[in-house]
Amino acid sequence: MNSYVVDAWAWIEYLIGTKRGDKLKQILDEEKNEVYTCALTIAEVVSKVAREGRNADAAYETLVGNSQVIDIDEELSKQAGLLHAEMRRTEKDFGIADAYVLATARKLEAKVLSGDKHFKHAKDVVFME
Repeated sequence: MNSYVVDAWAWIEYLIGTKRGDKLKQILDEEKNEVYTCALTIAEVVSKVAREGRNADAAYETLVGNSQVIDIDEELSKQAGLLHAEMRRTEKDFGIADAYVLATARKLEAKVLSGDKHFKHAKDVVFME
């Protein structure tokens, strides 16, 4: 069984149907895979879809219907904060949302699924190119 935490970049590529988004489609289609989404990622995706004038409700339903949502709590927030500080040493614009995704993946012993350049040098990332 493989476990993945999908970041906003990967969900957006999937939602708009790009070739890069096909990687997530393949992962979702494989029953043995466990797919997770950090609750903060839902906010990122819904915001982007709404700003583009597309159907935010449909995007929301896609995320929660195809993955297990991991809530943000105190311990995850602490780990995300520590990871954010660590990653900012080398990636000056590494965002706090990315830190939550990475902290979630580490908590679950999963891989991050992303094509976001901020994850290029992080371990345990399946990079969509």
